[in-house]
Amino acid sequence: QVHLVESGGGLVQAGESLRLSCAASGGIFASYAMGWFRQAPGKEREFVAAISWGGTDTHYADFVKGRFTISRDNSENTVYLQMNTLEPEDTAAYYCAATSRATMWRQKRVYEYWGQGTQVTVSS
Repeated sequence: QVHLVESGGGLVQAGESLRLSCAASGGIFASYAMGWFRQAPGKEREFVAAISWGGTDTHYADFVKGRFTISRDNSENTVYLQMNTLEPEDTAAYYCAATSRATMWRQKRVYEYWGQGTQVTVSS
């Protein structure tokens, strides 16, 4: 059983940055690919970014547009999401998730473990 805890959310103005963290415990962190998803009120949870076990392979949603960077530190059992040039449309609860699958990281259904989420609010 893998336990995930997100942190780093908050209220910022448009154009500012935030760095989200997701700390993992209870499993072999390096054996899981990690993803970030987000969910705005009244909308489906959507894929944001994913990173492979060793951190060499990353994937992003089109709307990221080079503004976000996912990374991980396996020695610290933590995955990060650096978010720059935030827009009001980025307002959502952000969730990290872990999967032992080797593919389809953009799909929610392949993730076995989820955190509780951290709220990001971007004002205009």
